[in-house]
Amino acid sequence: MFDNLTTEIRSFYSLQDLRDSVKEQMNHYKTLAEEYSQWLGSFLRDLESTHGKEEWFKDASALQKLPRKTKRTEEKKKGRKEKATSTEWVPVKGIMLSASEQGEVEILFDAIEEINRKIEQLSGVNEAVEDLERLALGKEIIYVAYVHDGVPEKIVLRQQKGGEPSEKFKFIADFSVLKEI
Repeated sequence: MFDNLTTEIRSFYSLQDLRDSVKEQMNHYKTLAEEYSQWLGSFLRDLESTHGKEEWFKDASALQKLPRKTKRTEEKKKGRKEKATSTEWVPVKGIMLSASEQGEVEILFDAIEEINRKIEQLSGVNEAVEDLERLALGKEIIYVAYVHDGVPEKIVLRQQKGGEPSEKFKFIADFSVLKEI
């Protein structure tokens, strides 16, 4: 369930492997962001008849229609204090509970914002990997990455040692050819 929210050390035997992993993670987050955005849109349409004239609903509907970068600017203008107290949240042993529809709208916005932040981080990592590829560091490098919440944050370059366990596969074959006379 929470498999992408981890801290781990992963070794990649080529920059292509690292880039493929980053792109796979980006695609996963993009799919998730789209799914949550559809959920939010559907939820807001359903709530329009009952909450359409309430200020929080108007704000949420307006925010959903804005481009992603503008949403952050608008949220900063409103301030975190107002956002935190917009619904009745009750703390229970380290988590916050809400029984309101507004609370569900808030967590959907929070999730979408966090996922989009991850996509931006992964895009930056992807650009960095492309830059590393241009440096042509060689094929004898292992890329040991510190991955936090699905995003590689630090990479150590380590030289492979004489074809030891760092080789993924080894294929050895002897061929014999019969000569016709």
